[in-house]
Amino acid sequence: MNTQDAKRVLETALICAQQPLPLRELRLLFDQQLGADTLRTLLDEIARDWQGRGVELVTLASGWRFQSRPEMQPYLARLQPEKPPRYSRAVMETLAIIAYRQPVTRGDIEDIRGVTVSTQVIRQLEERGWVEVIGHREAPGRPALYATTRQFLDDLGLGGLDGLPPLDAPGALPQALESPLQAALAQQLPLLDASSETHAAAVPDASAPAATTEPSSAHGADHTPSQP
Repeated sequence: MNTQDAKRVLETALICAQQPLPLRELRLLFDQQLGADTLRTLLDEIARDWQGRGVELVTLASGWRFQSRPEMQPYLARLQPEKPPRYSRAVMETLAIIAYRQPVTRGDIEDIRGVTVSTQVIRQLEERGWVEVIGHREAPGRPALYATTRQFLDDLGLGGLDGLPPLDAPGALPQALESPLQAALAQQLPLLDASSETHAAAVPDASAPAATTEPSSAHGADHTPSQP
């Protein structure tokens, strides 16, 4: 198979796929006859071929996928004219703390926010696939340690946690994260009632040291998603 035919196969698979495709799955298209380095070269060429178009080929935590460019979003939004519900403060602050201070326990989140964290908030973030338990802290009760997932990074269009933007201000997610997260939450999560919460502390600086942990899951001590 020549290079052009191989690129056509890759394009077709990526356009038709429902989820990002990692290199190990893309190799199956060619019966394992093309190595990872060759595939990366072909994927880079495809990405260049699609420059200047409304969609782009990107690499994420879980693999490669085609997606619309950010500047196309205002036009695509016209296909869904109904205004989506706002996400709750409880959901976004909890997610921000986990993303920027992971791994953290529920108690850590409550200490930072200054209010009790609803079980419903944690459960729905888990059901959405953005948060998971990666281990337990060696402390009385062995509380669960929460961290973000590959799906969280995929929904943000990021390849790793190092791609998270710096916090714009205490107590708020970076503007670059708000729009994609709000859109995803509007599609997947019901609006949560945060009226019972009277105050919240600031989300900590991302540079602050995280709590000492001893994970017990397969993620190990380093739970940063690996590159595809």
